[in-house]
Amino acid sequence: PAPAPTGPTGPLASAAEAPGTPAVPAPDTPAVPAPGAERTRPAPVLSVRDLSVRFLLPGGRRIAAVSGASFDVAPGECLALIGESGCGKSVLASALLGLLPANARTAGHAHLDGLDLLTAGERTLARTVRGRRVGLVPQSPAAHLTPVRTIRSHLEETVAHLTGVRGRAARRAAAEQAAHRTEFPLDHLDRHPHELSGGLAQRAATALALVGDAPLLLADEPTTGLDRDLVDRTVDELRRHVDDGHALLMITHDLTAAERIADRVAVMYAGRIVELTDAARFFGTPGPRHPYSRGLLEALPERSFTPVPGLPPELGSLPEGCAFAPRCDRATDACAALPPFEHTVACHHPVTATPADTPTAARTPEDTRA
Repeated sequence: PAPAPTGPTGPLASAAEAPGTPAVPAPDTPAVPAPGAERTRPAPVLSVRDLSVRFLLPGGRRIAAVSGASFDVAPGECLALIGESGCGKSVLASALLGLLPANARTAGHAHLDGLDLLTAGERTLARTVRGRRVGLVPQSPAAHLTPVRTIRSHLEETVAHLTGVRGRAARRAAAEQAAHRTEFPLDHLDRHPHELSGGLAQRAATALALVGDAPLLLADEPTTGLDRDLVDRTVDELRRHVDDGHALLMITHDLTAAERIADRVAVMYAGRIVELTDAARFFGTPGPRHPYSRGLLEALPERSFTPVPGLPPELGSLPEGCAFAPRCDRATDACAALPPFEHTVACHHPVTATPADTPTAARTPEDTRA
């Protein structure tokens, strides 16, 4: 809905431009605390509160790409952000790095170690945030690689700028080590981006994102174009990165990959986070509580293989109430009002699961995308 990025964005002029945005409580309280004790979490690396993004279009139109998103990502934790295409996931990630186009307006807060990413200037973002404090695996990696430079050149320059490694031999060795982490073939390092398949470009982009050892990694569809075996290897490498104490916000359609890596899951629909819960509860027992979340899981072949009926609404003409109501078999007149985010879910009629509701069939190895 917007032209190519031109620089940082300014604050949203008024909260009134996002009518009906639900208030979201702090998402770090678990649905069921451990018996006899409260769950404790380390201070978050990233703390997002009430993040909204609007695109201003000719004729006074506004596209509500993200509305009232709130979540934390702690060190040693992976938060998987899932949902259908067009629900605002990638826009949210772009807002955190100041990569939105000039016609975007943001509101809310996104704190990274005391720095509000939404109000930071381009100089700060370029010199101290991107690569150093926040690594990015972009959704379209080939478009983010310089076409006239080899992958080796990309890696060696990144190593030199982010790690301080000096000397040609040392940079070369560090570049090859970075390639090895994502199983990028060393005999392809001297190729240019246009000579790579989509999967190889994806692995190159992931290798570049990991070089700086940033406290926070944003991975936007990091398994796109990979076969199932490489998906698992890439996800396992990202999990090792998390287990070393880093934070990971992973945007994905691949629910199998999300189940393999995530500690918590956030479900996004029509620009809003409609469920935020522990991954074990989401993929196991008792299962997701929002009907949309449950529909995404039931679309998997190893479950009922039943797609969610209908299509998501246009972000430029969202209803005043629950945006999922037209596709939901649980909808009532109450859904004409926007549901508040309560506990872990934003729904007037959340699902109450029982153990029998959760299939126990073994997972299949297909690369399934919701």
